[in-house]
Amino acid sequence: MEDCIFCKIANGTIPSKKVYEDAETVAFDDIHPMAPVHVIIIPKKHIPTMLDVAKADMSSIGSLFTAAQEVARIKGINERGFRVVINCNKEGGQVIFHLHMHVLGGKKLKDGLA
Repeated sequence: MEDCIFCKIANGTIPSKKVYEDAETVAFDDIHPMAPVHVIIIPKKHIPTMLDVAKADMSSIGSLFTAAQEVARIKGINERGFRVVINCNKEGGQVIFHLHMHVLGGKKLKDGLA
């Protein structure tokens, strides 16, 4: 999608501080972190929300989970613990309409959001 900021990050048009990348996903540090570790993981394919995931997208969705595991290891929070969040639609807190995960950690997280 032409005007999607996450598509531009995925294709390298907009720079980011990449943490991890594979054939189907990109993970990068959030520019407005809500925890000491706050990484965004996106599929390279534009999928607006989790409600738009099709059966043909299951490989990309699996890659998101693999990326979350790798990000946790890279950032050193895999043993201590972390939170993975997917917001869906406006009332669910989704601001950018390109499916993405937030990996949060690096401190004891409170109940609810970081």
